[in-house]
Amino acid sequence: MSFNAEQDCCLFRKYKLGEIYNISSGLSKSRSEFGFGYPFLTFKEVFNNYFLPNKLDNLANTTDKERDKYSIKKGDIFLTRTSETQHELGMSSVALKDYPEATFNGFTKRLRLKPSVAVKIYEKFIGYYLRSPKVRNQITSFSTLTTRSSLNASMIEKIEIELPDYEDQIGIADLLFVIDLKIELNNAINKNLEEMAQALFKRWFVDFEFPNENGEPYKSSGGEFEESELGLIPKGWKQGTISELGEVAGGATPSKKNEDFYTVRGIPWITPKDLSKTNNKYISRGEIDITQKGFCNSSVKLLPKGTVLFSSRAPIGYIAIAKNEVTTNQGFKSVIPFKHVGSEFVYYLLKSNVETIESRASGSTFKEISGTEMKRVPVLIPTENVLAKFNEIVEPIGRLTQKREEENEDLTQIRDTLLPKLMSGEIRVPVEQDHNAPDLPMVAESSAIYQP
Repeated sequence: MSFNAEQDCCLFRKYKLGEIYNISSGLSKSRSEFGFGYPFLTFKEVFNNYFLPNKLDNLANTTDKERDKYSIKKGDIFLTRTSETQHELGMSSVALKDYPEATFNGFTKRLRLKPSVAVKIYEKFIGYYLRSPKVRNQITSFSTLTTRSSLNASMIEKIEIELPDYEDQIGIADLLFVIDLKIELNNAINKNLEEMAQALFKRWFVDFEFPNENGEPYKSSGGEFEESELGLIPKGWKQGTISELGEVAGGATPSKKNEDFYTVRGIPWITPKDLSKTNNKYISRGEIDITQKGFCNSSVKLLPKGTVLFSSRAPIGYIAIAKNEVTTNQGFKSVIPFKHVGSEFVYYLLKSNVETIESRASGSTFKEISGTEMKRVPVLIPTENVLAKFNEIVEPIGRLTQKREEENEDLTQIRDTLLPKLMSGEIRVPVEQDHNAPDLPMVAESSAIYQP
């Protein structure tokens, strides 16, 4: 779809959210009432998605009265009303369909169009608009910060939006939605690739059905086994520790008191929080970098490309593979794989041993696995021949996954660059071309999750 810049700019009409939406608080219940019952929209689902997931996986034990009062209908907007930081406050998610018998979280606010208001709003347009800088800046300025940031109904009512004609709303939102559909498709492909690789790891290194010298499944074809502390293991394999698969390396944090130690673009420095914000398998940098001065004035260690990053506290078990040289804070006990072992094998081995590693952690305030204890974690070490065959299969899968993750990063940047320009009218999508576009609203109703 083509578009024109600064040409025939559509007419925008200003509204305050309080003029066109009724604002309601969500449902609060005791913990014992969750995990069974009826669909329930969580804070996390609102925070992470422009549009509500097609299916709400969480459940709450709700009454008929509660399901009526806290209902979710097509066009409803949900805003996170509390967060630890102002920048994470007021994140929106819009319902593209009705959710029968569902209710929503008490840490969110619901905005429902007033029946008396004669304003047409395209659901996908308002979903993108509320995540644009124009609205995000207003929310940040309205919010209050005590121990936590909070957003109340009177603040939400004051937020101003500018709506173009309905046909223009469709053109703008559908262009952005096409980008998100491509991102979602890439995510679905990567999910399948990940499941394939994990299934292969389990078949080979848990079920011991790796191919023997004749290409037959080892265990099923009568392969020989030996006794070990980990139970029966294939002949030629051995019980070892993580330290026999690679070098275990920690991280550090340059002094936060010195601003010269940190920069937007410098030496990549990654924290567990960075991994909590992404589902990507591969990572190149975190939210903030450190400078050469920060590197030299701390015990930070430069980790090579291919290092498997493993968060060792708060929480234990975030895992990613470094796409380039990186550093980390002290919340990691990462593994630099030996060449014959490979990053992919270590990645899947750590994923399958998170519970074991966590069981060896210690600490009163929060559990942490020490470097010494990480090195001692018992693991099963296959023969180099089996490792080589495994890497020969999974490394191309990894390259495909990384390629799609990078494509998604580019698409996200394009979408986020277009978003404010489209919402302000600086760029306009010709409405007449929309009639030849695919039926995106119908696609939306059958799609899964749309992530920012």
